[in-house]
Parts: sequence; structure tokens; C-alpha cells
Amino acid sequence: MIGLHALFLLVGVTDPTLGVLTYGLRGIAYPLFMYSFVVLIAESTEPGKLASAMGWFWAAFSIGLGTLGAFIPSLTVPAIGEMATLWLSIAFVGAGTLICLFLVPGAPKGALVNQPLTREEKTRELLRGVTIIAEKPQIFLSVVIRVLCNLTLYGFPLMMPLYLTGVYSDSQAWFTQEEWMRLWAVTAAVQILTNIIWGRLGDRFGWMRQMRWFGFVGMAVATLAFGYFPLLFGHNLVMMYLAGVLFSVSVTAFVPMGAIFPALAPEHRGAAISAHNLASGLTTFIGPGIVTVFHPLLGSLGVLWVYAALMILGTLTTFFIHPPQPGITDDDGRELTRAEKAVYRAEHGAPGSQRVEITA
Repeated sequence: MIGLHALFLLVGVTDPTLGVLTYGLRGIAYPLFMYSFVVLIAESTEPGKLASAMGWFWAAFSIGLGTLGAFIPSLTVPAIGEMATLWLSIAFVGAGTLICLFLVPGAPKGALVNQPLTREEKTRELLRGVTIIAEKPQIFLSVVIRVLCNLTLYGFPLMMPLYLTGVYSDSQAWFTQEEWMRLWAVTAAVQILTNIIWGRLGDRFGWMRQMRWFGFVGMAVATLAFGYFPLLFGHNLVMMYLAGVLFSVSVTAFVPMGAIFPALAPEHRGAAISAHNLASGLTTFIGPGIVTVFHPLLGSLGVLWVYAALMILGTLTTFFIHPPQPGITDDDGRELTRAEKAVYRAEHGAPGSQRVEITA
């Protein structure tokens, strides 16, 4: 990452073609680190606490990319300029590298990442990240809901500034650009806390139930609120902040997605996480793509109804996914009865409260 970033600054900024090439190569390093870290978490955490661990991961992600990633340049660009700020970022990446080398514990003994593999086995594992989608129908359905759950998270930054500030012909200048930026910043800040809360709640009360009702149904309501609150209340920032908080609470209810994939394929955790990562990439493309395709045909509110309909589709899809979750379901994904849950609590404590062992 450091070397490719330096290459981009030395060569890429001098020519548009070289800029696309070097920045694209630089972009390869980001998912390699981020999602290998997700695999490490999946390998190192007991299944019953995996959503909680993922919640902390996404909270840290929100702090870094969503908060500090915008706040630090707002201070350094006026002080030292854009290029110096880009060079300064190497210091942060370097600090992260040292933390990974000396402070981040390794995977526990017996984990797949610690097992020596032949070249053929490595090839099969790499390919399984794609073939597992066809081999396991529930992984395929999980890919579907992983794509659906973040569509508005990536579509709204493209559409909402234009809708709320009156750029679209079917909207009005209800808010200024600065008011929209503050609204979205508050929405991102709330997600730091709710990522942690939903991770804990998902482990304790059930991943699928949480995502079904608070995630997809909540997102359908929040999506329509963003469109209709300005029509109903005009320039009312309080109501828009309410919609933003509802959006944050709902979108972070999907934190257990990172736990569901390895739970559905415990013998191939790395491949399952790869399928999760593929879906994560697709949603960043499809979310804005929906705006691009449907806005000329249906208008602003029509696009929001498309998003809401897809959230309802996600709600229905969750009924066909049954991951095993300690204390919540049996090994086949069947939800435990109240009596069975009581027996589990008596023997193991509340779901999600098991101790996690990580070895260096």
C-alpha cells in the first residue's frame, strides 16, 4: 500500500492515464488488507460472539474512513496543501503496518490460515470463493441480501444531495449543500455506536431476526422518510435528522452479515468470507447504478420506491436463510424453543457471552 501510494504521487498525478493505472493498483491493496483482516476475525472468534467482533470492526472502519478520513484533511489541506496531505497519509499507513506487525495477534492454532497447503489446495481455496456460491444455496441467498442491505448506503450520497438541494427537476431547494453534508456526517457518526450495539444484540438475540425486522424493514421506512419528509415538513432539519438516525440504526443492524457467511460454511470460512466480500463490492456498484438507471424513468420518489421494494425483497429472502447460531438455533439452523434456550443459558450463559480465546 505504501509503495503503490508513493508511486501514484510520484508518477500518477503527472498524467491521467498513469493516474488511473497507479491508483487502480493502489486500490488492490485496500481490499487485500481489509478483508484479510475480516478473515482473521472470523478465524479467531467463537461463532457465538462473531457479530459482536464484526460490530467493533465496522465501528473502527466508520471512525477511520467516515470520520477521521474527512476530518483530518479538513485541517491539513488549508495548512499544508493537498499534495502534502497525500504524502502525510503514508505516516498513518505506516503506523497501521507497525500495529499489525507487533500488536495484532495471529490466528489461533488449528485455524485454516495456519495450516500448510499445497499449490493445488491453495488454487482450490481461491476458486472456492466463487464456486461456493453455486455449491451452497444459502450462501447464494446470503450474497443476495448482502448486496441489498447496503444499496442506499452507496446510492444516497449520489442522489440525496441533488434531491434535497433542488437540483432535480422534481425536487425543491429544501436544504443547502452544507446542511446536507452535516446531516450525512451525523448519520455516519451515529453508525459508530450502533455498529457496536447491534453486534452485541445480534449475538444475544439472533442474527437473522435482527436483520429481517430492524435491518430491511427499518431501511425501507428510512429510505422513504428521506424522500417524503421534505415534501411533508419542508425545511425541517429536526425531521431530517430523525430520518438520518433511523437510517443509521437500520443500516448497522446488518452487522451480523460478517458472521452469517462463515457460520453457513464453517469448513471453508475463508471462501465464505470471500463470497461476502464479493457481495460487498457488488453493492457499491449497484447502489449508485439504480439511481443512474431508474431516475430518468421514474423520478426521485420512484427511485426511492425501487430501493424500498428491494428492502422488502431482502426481508422475504431472510426467511430462507438458516445459519447455525449458538444459543439461538441448532446446527441445522432451526430456532431453539424457549426451553432449549433456557437449557443453553444454564450450561453456557447467555448467547454471545462466551469467552473468546485468541493466541498470538
